[in-house]
Amino acid sequence: MKEFFPFDPDTLSIESKRAKELGASLAADYQSKTPYHYTSVDNFLPEEVITRVREEALQMGDKPAENMSANENLKTSFNPDRMPKYSKAVFHALNSRPFIQFLEQMSGIKGLIPDPYYGGGGIHRTNTTGYLDIHADFDHHQIMNLERRLNVLIYLNPDWKEEYGGSFEIWTDDMSEKVDSFVPIMNRMCCFSTGANTMHGNPEPVNHPDGEPRLSIALYYYTATWEEGRVAQSTVFKQRPGSNDARSHEATLRVVREFVPPIVYRKTRNLLGRLRRR
Repeated sequence: MKEFFPFDPDTLSIESKRAKELGASLAADYQSKTPYHYTSVDNFLPEEVITRVREEALQMGDKPAENMSANENLKTSFNPDRMPKYSKAVFHALNSRPFIQFLEQMSGIKGLIPDPYYGGGGIHRTNTTGYLDIHADFDHHQIMNLERRLNVLIYLNPDWKEEYGGSFEIWTDDMSEKVDSFVPIMNRMCCFSTGANTMHGNPEPVNHPDGEPRLSIALYYYTATWEEGRVAQSTVFKQRPGSNDARSHEATLRVVREFVPPIVYRKTRNLLGRLRRR
């Protein structure tokens, strides 16, 4: 099946005019979604591109999980700067002007800025029994002093089925309803606007029958709209109703962050993160 996005698998160049047109074609649907704006596109990149990136991601092997807590289990990431040459070039292309213009046309957000540091982004790998509870993301790029506005996820999992876990879920802020869910199938792109209450995650543990990890490309985009004096938000987790998801420590962390030195906040956050699900 023909890919959606005009991306040359050999030169990794993007046809700028066509990219903008495709972004505009998604704008009405994207910007009409609630409780926040999002979309999903299948067969997004050429098959050759997505296959090579998957192969190189698997070549990186495994490594100790990061940010292990009751809310996040057996997930790790690889910075694109440490990836093999082809994958690194793909990430650079997805941070280029034509791709930014595609995102701006689709989202209606002007002045998007890619992250050259890939903070939190790159290749994400979640192993068997791994999950990421429903959450709203951190909202401030400290190094560049920017506001986080968009997430792009492109999945790298051939023949993945819903029963294998790891589906990407979108929830209302009050956690009363799961609004949408996307199985992380090969070459599916999900994009969504980020904010203080954009609750999302992949809380169902990965359970591939052959032990395959859940792999994805993750990229974040920002704008120069961060206001002086605004208090940054760290990742905020919330429980799904009727689940055994970890209890949220959102209120505690917000109080600690506002009134104590940064080192005390970090220690408190780490302590709460080590608590088991109960």
